[in-house]
Amino acid sequence: EISEMSERSKQNVAHGLAWSYYVGYLKIVLPRVKNSLEEFSRANPHMLVCRETWKLHILVPLSCDIYDDLEKADSNIQYLTDLPETTLTRAGTKKRIYKHSLYTIRDEDKLWHCAVEYATPLQSLYAMSQDECAAFSREDRLEQAKLFYRTLEEILKGSKECAGTYRLIVYKEPGEAETHFLSREILWHLWQQRHEEYAVNVGNQPHSPSTTLNSTELNLQISESDLPQPLRSDCL
Repeated sequence: EISEMSERSKQNVAHGLAWSYYVGYLKIVLPRVKNSLEEFSRANPHMLVCRETWKLHILVPLSCDIYDDLEKADSNIQYLTDLPETTLTRAGTKKRIYKHSLYTIRDEDKLWHCAVEYATPLQSLYAMSQDECAAFSREDRLEQAKLFYRTLEEILKGSKECAGTYRLIVYKEPGEAETHFLSREILWHLWQQRHEEYAVNVGNQPHSPSTTLNSTELNLQISESDLPQPLRSDCL
């Protein structure tokens, strides 16, 4: 009964995508991110000056609309280089390569550098909403994007291996096109992390982007009984 309810409401889609993303990717790469940034910093000592930003910044647009090229999303975001890669043998593939890209984020008076990428499972949610066979509406997609974020957030909070290695940046695109809203979103998160390490003048704090969402806005209005449940008889 619970499985059928989850199927009808499509709650298991985002739940499964979040766990797959974590187990099949984030749990592998996140524990190694700081080592890659450390190696890059030794070769480029004046670029990554704030260790608090030595994380993988994961973009979570609730529209699920993802750009393959971040530079096309916002001209204030420019590709700099790739971080040192990790090579592992996984699922029968010899020497599978995992790597992240470092970007320059242009502020009005300075340049910031950080590793940033989209949460790729959102591409699947977007593709499902475009495929008639999936019977997946735009409203379904939005609710699934929210559930994906909240599920992923909970998974990562409970992961000791990934602690302090990531920053989730969830946002809702503005109704009217804004040329540099994405760079401002990232800059705000970078500033917050820097503020955690250094005491800075409050008057210099950038304005919180209007697209940043709080926990109230991400409330899915789903009861505990409607959520996917463990497949164990002793849980009844």
